[in-house]
Amino acid sequence: MLVLSLAAGSAAWAQAASAPVAPSASAPPVPAPAWQRFARLQGRITAAQLGLVINSADPYSVAVGEYYAARRNIPEAHILRVSLPLRATLDVAEFEALQAQIKAELGPEVQALALAWTQPYAVACNSITSALALGFQPDICKNSCAPSQPSPYFNYFGAQPFSDLGLRPAMLLAARSVDSGKALIERGIAADHSLPGFSPANAYFVSTSDTARNVRASLFPPAGRLPGVNVQPLAQQALPGLTRTLIYQTGQLNVPGLEQVEWLPGALADHLTSFGGQLERRLDKGNVQMSALDWLEAGATASYGTVSEPCNHRQKFPHPQFLLLAYLQGVSALEAYWHSVLWPGQGVFIGEPLAAPFSRAF
Repeated sequence: MLVLSLAAGSAAWAQAASAPVAPSASAPPVPAPAWQRFARLQGRITAAQLGLVINSADPYSVAVGEYYAARRNIPEAHILRVSLPLRATLDVAEFEALQAQIKAELGPEVQALALAWTQPYAVACNSITSALALGFQPDICKNSCAPSQPSPYFNYFGAQPFSDLGLRPAMLLAARSVDSGKALIERGIAADHSLPGFSPANAYFVSTSDTARNVRASLFPPAGRLPGVNVQPLAQQALPGLTRTLIYQTGQLNVPGLEQVEWLPGALADHLTSFGGQLERRLDKGNVQMSALDWLEAGATASYGTVSEPCNHRQKFPHPQFLLLAYLQGVSALEAYWHSVLWPGQGVFIGEPLAAPFSRAF
């Protein structure tokens, strides 16, 4: 049985991965894949518990936020309209004003946040999603390669994190255009209750020859079949056509061929690299590293990337097995991603928060 107590799995992983692998180091031997223990989760966050924050100074935010409110039936009392500068990063004073407004105006029934914008995605060297959930961490800016604050959500089993832990996991409804943002929302809605079906989804975990960025390979699950999902560890140099893709995780600067991937509604995808969370990055503008936003533009429904240099601590990136095993239990994309990152201080979560392909219809 794969879904067991989280205590053994998360503690063992945190201890084993407590020191980063230096980017210049040679690749350590990768042990044979083995399943780690994971918790049985209880419930999931729904639209009735989600707070939606719209930036009135951003035309994208207004259009996508209002569309999301209507399509997901977000209660009007859970919609907060703020005014933020249209740039990648907030300073600490701007962030504290936003945080104070959220705390003052959203009630205790709001358990999580959808932020209807693409920028700002950072607060100094922290991500905005982690800063809103865990508070701003100034020590990250002193040494961004050091360990950061562990997330209490990582070891949390329930569906009321604000009531139980005093934190609201957050996700950006990010896209490069209003049309792309609306398409993202529609993928999230289409995902709900869509799996398992007669044809299983595929979860691809792709190893690469990029030594510094391939450090999650030792955490990849073994090949096999879980209810509704085929688990397929692969090598980048021998990728087949990626069909019915629900999860795609890898480690490299940029990932070619995304336009050829068949994405299922609700697909989760991310790559381990330093600046994937800098959402304004575009390969066609001369950047070397791909943005996490490129996964959404290609057809995924949620992703993750870091906004400042994290070095390659595995705890700063989604744990492949925990991401998969959480999602299979019917929680939302927001919850699955937050359950999978132990040190999320530099990581921005993006996508349609409520997508839940393995959830049951009420």
